Order: sequence, then structure tokens, then C-alpha cells
Amino acid sequence: MRRLLLAVPLLLAVLAGTASAEGDDDPLGYVVDREDLDEPEVIAEGRELYEVGCISCHGPDGSGEDAPDIRDQGYAGAHYWITSGRMPAEDDGVAQSDRKDSPYSPGEIEALVAYVGTLGDGPEIPDVDPEAGDLSEGGELFRLNCAACHQAGLAGGALSYGRNAPTLQPVTAVQIAEVLELGPGQMPVFDRFSDEEVDSLVAYIRELQEQDSPGGFSLGRVGPIPEGFVAIVVGTGALLLVSLWIASRRPRTHELPVHQ
Repeated sequence: MRRLLLAVPLLLAVLAGTASAEGDDDPLGYVVDREDLDEPEVIAEGRELYEVGCISCHGPDGSGEDAPDIRDQGYAGAHYWITSGRMPAEDDGVAQSDRKDSPYSPGEIEALVAYVGTLGDGPEIPDVDPEAGDLSEGGELFRLNCAACHQAGLAGGALSYGRNAPTLQPVTAVQIAEVLELGPGQMPVFDRFSDEEVDSLVAYIRELQEQDSPGGFSLGRVGPIPEGFVAIVVGTGALLLVSLWIASRRPRTHELPVHQ
């Protein structure tokens, strides 16, 4: 009994520590502490990381030697490209870098963002509040401006010149707001959106990300036309196989012997 009483406070402490750790995770995906981006020591650490992992492509001033000019990307651009894992790129000369886990720790990401932000005059990391958004307004904005490339179900699709509109399933709230300001790749810049419209659009995309598929297998949510094509091919193929099986099971008639 005494051991049980001693174990209860320990269990409560573990649970409290777990809850605290989970509460530290930012569901919006900021990763960095924006108040630390102006700290000289953070910028100095970022410069060291930049000189090791970035300078060979982007040059000492970010103007780009074998890679794009990043001087106008600002804190928002650095945060988006690094947190999405698109930078550093895995292969040289690819039309579009893929999303992947970042090789940098949160502290290293913060330092790199702080340093890249000093290379030019780019956008700040935006403030996002999806809870203040309106789903109806966000849905209208998404259908008018985003669905043509990213599909109604966020699956993405092919574009020209070997590029693609990536899936929006894993993106965070702050990354959505950042790409609206940056217009990466072939995506246009949507800086005409108000803060309220950005919150509404982010809220709608997050709603789609969290939706289940009550009708069964989602087929990747690639849209009604390809999904309908799959249904027709699979359904027709199944009917054909069943028809062949039924035909093979039909009893054969035997001819009666002819008596001379």
C-alpha cells in the first residue's frame, strides 16, 4: 500500500510532463521563436550554418550562383523552404524540390531563418489565426484560387515544365500563409488577400486536412473525374470477370446417340 501511495505522485508527475511537452508543440507550425530572430548570437549561428550548407549554391550574399536569389525571401521564405524540407535540395538541376523532413533541428532552423532574413528585405513570418477565419469564405476563396491546381481534395496535380502543384495534406497553417506571400515556383503571389481572408483560407484547408472519408477508400482524393474513371474500370472489369465465370459454369448439353 505504501509503495502504491509513493507511485501515485510519480505517475502524476510523468503525466503532467507529457501534457506539458504536448502543449509545447505549436499546431500552427511556427517552429521558430520570432522574438529571437533579432538576437545577434542567433544570427551568428545561422551564418555559420549558412556558410556550411547553403553558400555553395546561393552565394555569400544570397544572390544565387547555382540556385535562386534568396535575398527577397525574408524570414517567411527561409521559414517555409527550410521547415518544409525543400531546402536544402537533394538533387541539383531538378525542376522542383520535394517536400521532406528537414535535416535541421528547430534551433538550427531558427538560426538559419534569422540569418537569411538579414540578407535582404523580404516578408516577415505572418501571424495566422485560423480560429478567427470563416469556413464559408475560405471555401469560396479556395475554389476560386486554389482548386484548379491543388484539386478540390488537396491532392495536387501536374503542371507544365516538369513541375507540379503539390499536395496540401501535410502543410501547416503558417506555411499556407507564407506561400500566399511568396508565390513559390509557378504559384502566383496572393498578396491581395486581407488578413481575415488568409485566416479563412487557412481554416478551410485545415478543415479539409482533418476530414475523414465516410464513403470508404478515398483514392487519394484526386477528384471526381479520375475517381469515376477508376470506378468504371474496376466495376466493368469485375462485371466482365463475373460474366465469364457464370458462362464457364453453364451446363453443357449432351447429344443423344443416333441408333441405326
